[in-house]
Amino acid sequence: MTRDRGAAPATRWAGGLAVTALLTAAVSGVIALIEPSLPASRLMVLYMLVILPVAIGWGTGLAVVAALLSTSAFAYLFVAPAHTIWVTDTQELIGLGVFLVTAVVVGELTARMRRAAVESERLSREQSALRRVAVLVAEAVEPAAVFEAVTREVGLLCRADLARMERYVDGAVVGVAAWCNAPPAPAVGTRLALDGPGVARAVLDTGGPVRVDSFADAAGQVAREARDLGIRSSVGSPIVVAGRIWGVIAASTRGERPFPPGTEAQITRFTELVATAVDNAHGRAELAASRARVVAAADETRRRLERDLHDGAQQRLVALALDLRLAEETVPDGMPELRGAVRGVADELTEVLDELREISRGIHPAILSEGGLRPALRTLARRSPVPVDLRVHTRRRFPPAVEVTAYYAVSEALTNTAKHAAAGHAEIVVEEQDDVLRLCVSDDGAGGADPARGSGLLGLRDRVESMGGTIEVASPDGRGTTITVVLPLSTT
Repeated sequence: MTRDRGAAPATRWAGGLAVTALLTAAVSGVIALIEPSLPASRLMVLYMLVILPVAIGWGTGLAVVAALLSTSAFAYLFVAPAHTIWVTDTQELIGLGVFLVTAVVVGELTARMRRAAVESERLSREQSALRRVAVLVAEAVEPAAVFEAVTREVGLLCRADLARMERYVDGAVVGVAAWCNAPPAPAVGTRLALDGPGVARAVLDTGGPVRVDSFADAAGQVAREARDLGIRSSVGSPIVVAGRIWGVIAASTRGERPFPPGTEAQITRFTELVATAVDNAHGRAELAASRARVVAAADETRRRLERDLHDGAQQRLVALALDLRLAEETVPDGMPELRGAVRGVADELTEVLDELREISRGIHPAILSEGGLRPALRTLARRSPVPVDLRVHTRRRFPPAVEVTAYYAVSEALTNTAKHAAAGHAEIVVEEQDDVLRLCVSDDGAGGADPARGSGLLGLRDRVESMGGTIEVASPDGRGTTITVVLPLSTT
């Protein structure tokens, strides 16, 4: 059975419209039940329960439709004259207009927040996959095991139906690893001539990432096998070892929709690790460089996401909230219901802004980029549920990669202290010694922390070691936990 890679746009929109209509009807029913107790104008904000899930599930376009439908339904059912969307009262018209504008903006902001969360989750999955492969390469396992692991990770990460790694041999390609989510599966060990269009031939011709959108009516062994496997389109990236193209990794789909833009770049990050496994002469040095690039790329993307949210969505939301507060002050004293409705919408916007700020801090702390390590750590200490004594014996800025690694090391340590240590006090000491940054986080909790049992400390170790640093965890039972991280400054 072929896995569906997403409903057609028309079908998806039809489903979204149906959900929008049902939610609007449900909320209108609730307002009708509550109206005898409260004025309908105060209940209009309940239509946000329509707009927010529609924005999250279907994006800005349907969120605008939901806002228009909600406003029309409210005007038709609850604004005089009844059962018409023609509003004669100027104040009622202003209130409806304010709600409509607010609903559209909130829908857009919610959709942006969802996209930011999806991007952050994608980055996390990609880092986890790269980390698993990097561990295999570092442990010097057999190349075949690395090939199989990389092919599987590429297939899963790209949400492909099939994935294959091939090696170039005398004008042909030979499959060295394969993965698929449902039969038929691509063969391993089969030699295919490069006598027609396909990813392997295009990679060899161009020397870079490629995509083939269709194999219909194409000639050659590769195209015939693609049709036999039900493949509609493929993307691939070369594996370059010692300056020459050694092989190719390709991901394929049996669905109608091609892979989204950027899929080739995702695959390319895995090819570096494969090349490291093949070229043992560059083993550990190449691995460390690859891991550092992955961490740096992820950090830069998170930094960009946080900056876009802060400079775009948050600023617009703040401005809109201020405008609503000003609008509230201009409402005549004789219209308390309208004043209350505007105030309610402004309060909702404030709550959305607070949630957006929390998301931004989780993606990348803006204070770290703007103020440096000292104020960022001070914020971490202030937000910790466990009392923290912070001592930072340096005031200068460090390279961004060092500051980010140090920040996340302290953040992970404090999180573990709050969740698991049952501690009454924690201490953070940061100092610069002999061209290294040394930080120590300790607590007086129960101890017994085991890095092997927690993905957080394992991920932190990967990040620190990718910087050429070291991390030590001392956690005897009943005697607290101490995490010491040393980061070099001269090689960063």
